[in-house]
Amino acid sequence: MPEGDSVYRAARRLDAALSNRPLQSSDFRVPTFATLNLASHTVSSVISRGKHLLIRVSDVSIHSHLSMDGHWDVYAPGERWRAPAFKARCVLKNADFQAVGFDLGFLRVIRTADEPEAVGHLGPDPLGASWDPEEVHRRLAAMPERPIALTLLDQRVIAGLGNIYRSELMFLLGLHPRTPTGQVPDADHLIDLSYQLLHANKDRSRRVTTTPPMRDQYWVYGRAGRPCLRCGGPVEHRKLGQPRPPAGLGRRSGVLPAGPAQAMVHDAEPGNLQLKPSTAQTAPDLHDRGMDINERDIYFCPSCQPDPRV
Repeated sequence: MPEGDSVYRAARRLDAALSNRPLQSSDFRVPTFATLNLASHTVSSVISRGKHLLIRVSDVSIHSHLSMDGHWDVYAPGERWRAPAFKARCVLKNADFQAVGFDLGFLRVIRTADEPEAVGHLGPDPLGASWDPEEVHRRLAAMPERPIALTLLDQRVIAGLGNIYRSELMFLLGLHPRTPTGQVPDADHLIDLSYQLLHANKDRSRRVTTTPPMRDQYWVYGRAGRPCLRCGGPVEHRKLGQPRPPAGLGRRSGVLPAGPAQAMVHDAEPGNLQLKPSTAQTAPDLHDRGMDINERDIYFCPSCQPDPRV
């Protein structure tokens, strides 16, 4: 499951393969950008921002989100793809590599100058230059009644945490999922541990949260009904969330719904890339707004993480 560390590694792979090289071709397999041609334009950098990935080409940025199943692969010329071609949403080729984005949660092209509007709503990223523990503390304090399990998935608080990290963080801190955020006894420890876990895994091909590393890579995630690695009691699996957003804001379409958040192509001829300025709206990335977390899996040990209401 892609979380902040996965996107960070993907950005590093793409940056190594694409940056400082001119593109020979670009193929956007979504209707909105199907005619956009970035051939002859040079990729300047590839960065991650939480679960978002930005490929900067000339004065535009290819903005994507991996969602649940998306991934970017890098191939040598002529190498067989490891996923079906019909799942590809974007193909970028230079003389040495081709980068392919499969099953992307969303894909759009914006002016690089508009990146703050696209991802500026995100909270500090433990793996990025935006990391600011004091700002995270301020954002946590702004939602004292919200269950901590929901707060940890809200990308406006800490960018990059997902289902796995929230379950593991709550276990390591002894927090029941319904603990109000304002009742977390040591918010500084939560913030620091978030940073430590993502950094510990940013260069690993296999994510591990148990310390010292065990045969089991996680303390509780995915271990429903199995013994807790700490106390031996059964790990429970529950679902906790809030209402889904209105119909039409689905995140599996492969392209953003039509609307002012999209930047449409004026002229994509080499040397004359122009996009309409976007409005001050962020992409409808539902994870980022803390909305699409209904029926999301939570794993916890009721003995090690007692319910504060009991």
